[in-house]
Amino acid sequence: MNSSAPKIGFDRFIQFDWAAAALNIRAGVAGLDDLNALFDAAELGEEARKKTRTVLNRLWLEPRAELVDYADRGVAIYKSQPDVSIAALCWGMSAATYPFFGKVAELVGRLSAIQGDCASAEVHRRMSEAYGEREGTRRMTNMVIQSQANWGAVDRVEKGKRVIRLGATEIDNDELTAWLIEAAVRYAGKPVAIPSLQSQPVLFPFSLTRPLAYVVSNSANLVLRSEGPSNLFVTLQNAIERG
Repeated sequence: MNSSAPKIGFDRFIQFDWAAAALNIRAGVAGLDDLNALFDAAELGEEARKKTRTVLNRLWLEPRAELVDYADRGVAIYKSQPDVSIAALCWGMSAATYPFFGKVAELVGRLSAIQGDCASAEVHRRMSEAYGEREGTRRMTNMVIQSQANWGAVDRVEKGKRVIRLGATEIDNDELTAWLIEAAVRYAGKPVAIPSLQSQPVLFPFSLTRPLAYVVSNSANLVLRSEGPSNLFVTLQNAIERG
């Protein structure tokens, strides 16, 4: 039974500056020595470094083959726009790369949508439903929530029993908006309705302020698909080509 359970992948606490350093390395403006210096400052042991590097490799340093182009387009946005949100880039890449990260984000975003906070126990319960009551699910869910708190998306209160969503970062750049929409579609694994994009739970730390149908229609990597007179969906360009 456990053999068919989804893989976790994102199984470490990842500080924001580690993820940002990995992005800088891929962008060619930093080296592995810079990342190792951050590990030194955090006093990570050899085993912890190895496991942390494994997560960062998939995130930015050595993405899976199907995500290399996506990662490189994120880096291009970063290099062309110095004031771009690094947190948005790292979040989008994490959601596209690690379904476990995306699922925690989706649950926190969905459960906190009305009152602005949620119980950690409810996130854990739903993660166990998705990933099974296996050893590690609870611990790794905590690791992701801890990482998302360090990245400025949430605050953990009452000794971690409650998660409060912090103010959303406005995204008013068309390129980054399209790139984040693509992250949401990649995470979902299916077309996403245009009206739901403004409130996609997986992207809860960000407010997409641009006209989204317009942004999608101008993207070379996204496609608008109509299912009826008023039902517009966004899907990936390569998914249309494969079909």
